[in-house]
Amino acid sequence: MPPMSRHFANLAYTTTVRAEQRRRLGEELSPGAGDPIPRLGLREASFIAARDTAFLATVNAQGWPHVQHRGGPPGFLQVLDESTLAFADLGGNRQFVSVGNLQDNDRAALLLLDTAERRRLKILGHMRVLEAPALSAGQLPVDLPSTLLPALQPLARAPGAERVMVMQVAAFDWNCSQHITRRWSEAELRAHGLTLPAEL
Repeated sequence: MPPMSRHFANLAYTTTVRAEQRRRLGEELSPGAGDPIPRLGLREASFIAARDTAFLATVNAQGWPHVQHRGGPPGFLQVLDESTLAFADLGGNRQFVSVGNLQDNDRAALLLLDTAERRRLKILGHMRVLEAPALSAGQLPVDLPSTLLPALQPLARAPGAERVMVMQVAAFDWNCSQHITRRWSEAELRAHGLTLPAEL
């Protein structure tokens, strides 16, 4: 298994995690490989652009984690630059758990899967919740670069968009594919000349 990326290991390998590595493995794992600063490259950008599903994890004020599905057509999750992601947050079950959690703790994680090719990408970052009407009107928080506005406004104006979620990437890592079960979407099957039976 290749070593974890250095920027991800810096966050994931806490003192307690390293103690468990020593206890169970007899030694600490490598501190990671590569650039200590997370920079989304072409490999990450193309992978993200092809996804139609993501799993978003947040943590509430009591420390309980919450995982929520987010989805849309391929490209719904957009890479704005080498350290920024964004997607339109559409109206859903009206519980606002993820949105509420992010008011208490802006740390979030995204898990992206390509089951057909058995690949997955984990992303950690700080996530902002921006209201779609304000973005549509050209209002951007003063601490965000104005250069992001042209990319964020189309997301804010997407049908059904209530908010735009913006993640500042803190780390990412290509995870082990060993236990990913291969599955194909209808579009992926059609690309290979295959179709699902009509009764399905």
